[in-house]
Amino acid sequence: MNLLTIFLGFVGPWQIAIIVALVLLLFGGRKIPELMRGLGTGIKEFKNATKEDDENSQENIEDKK
Repeated sequence: MNLLTIFLGFVGPWQIAIIVALVLLLFGGRKIPELMRGLGTGIKEFKNATKEDDENSQENIEDKK
C-alpha cells in the first residue's frame, strides 16, 4: 500500500482538529502568522536556489560543448 493512503486512513477530521488546537495552544494566535511568513520565505528562497543551481548546471553543460 501507498504510505500516503495509510497515513490518510488514520487521520480523520477529529485528529486534524486536535492538531490545530494543540498548535494554537503552543504558539498562540499571534505567533502563527509569523511562523507561516517565515515558512513561505524559506520555501521561496529554496525555489530560487534550485533555479540558480539549474541555470548554473545548464551553463556548465553548454560551456563543455
